[in-house]
Amino acid sequence: MGGHRAPRWTVFVLVLAIVAGACSSPRSAGSTTTRGAAESTGAGARDAAGAPVPSPGCSASESGVGSAPLTEQRENLTVDGVARWYLLTTPAPSPKPEPLPVVVDIHGLGEGASIEAATTQFSPKAQADDFIAVFPQGTGSPVGWDINPSTSAHPNHDIDYMNALLDTLEAHQCVDESRIYSTGLSDGALLTSLLACTMANRFAAFAPVAGVVVNKPCDPGRRVPIVAFHGTADPILYFNGGIGTATLNNALSGGKTPVPPLPPVNLHGKGYPANVQAWAVKDGCNPRSTDRHVSTHVILRTYRCPSRVAVEFYIILGGGHAWPGSKISAALKSITGPSTFEINATDIIWKFFQQYRLPA
Repeated sequence: MGGHRAPRWTVFVLVLAIVAGACSSPRSAGSTTTRGAAESTGAGARDAAGAPVPSPGCSASESGVGSAPLTEQRENLTVDGVARWYLLTTPAPSPKPEPLPVVVDIHGLGEGASIEAATTQFSPKAQADDFIAVFPQGTGSPVGWDINPSTSAHPNHDIDYMNALLDTLEAHQCVDESRIYSTGLSDGALLTSLLACTMANRFAAFAPVAGVVVNKPCDPGRRVPIVAFHGTADPILYFNGGIGTATLNNALSGGKTPVPPLPPVNLHGKGYPANVQAWAVKDGCNPRSTDRHVSTHVILRTYRCPSRVAVEFYIILGGGHAWPGSKISAALKSITGPSTFEINATDIIWKFFQQYRLPA
């Protein structure tokens, strides 16, 4: 989750773990050193115009070996002297490896890679639509990310980790280096936003859910496609800015802590609406937006942008700090606020990503 870390999040982690255990599917067993049923769009992974950029792993002898997909298999690496890991999901290997897109799905504060995978269900999506899904693991207690820009005085080791993770994937999997994407929930959305500012040379498009921001400084070096999501009744990262802890405190006190009403909502005000507009301006889009209802409680906000870039914002009316379409998010309603099944963020994000690749 976004916001400040504190010991009370330990209890929240236990709640998340229980819910994840009830909702997630079993993982395939395997060595931690092996590299190797959602709605499907078939060949959609190949829709982005342009030629693939094969990674070194496409010609490595281990590419294409095996007869089964990998499902959230733990992979280890060391970055800046620290042991790190991530979960790797791949579709079934083909006899002749083809460069595959990659979706990097970043967890929220206190959640971890396993809970993120269970929340978003990007693993079955990847295996159905032929792309690679990666779920990085943060550090600290509760586990989280450094969401601050790197400086000479305070280097951001999580940016180093992301670069090392992509280097490892490209070396050991057959990856299309022009079709690597980043998404994440809450703290993961904040890190995804930072990656949009700092690693747009490696990620083709971005999808922050419940936490899109524009860091200062932010110099992507190119126009970056972004699709964002945020609920107007988010009790943790308020729609118009600010951080709330009242619902969490109420849950930890057994319902004895009063929960004040949420701040009033301005759909075109400061906070996350302003953050999305700032990305639109940075991308050279017209700052005036167009809203349309895509369902009863979901508004899609779009901007008139230059070719080969888009900024889209899904506003969930009455929605909480949640991943739209997720059973786990819905089960946490008492803490994170209402979720919605009117849209599925995983499907929308993958469809959005398929439109973009890094410019040659």
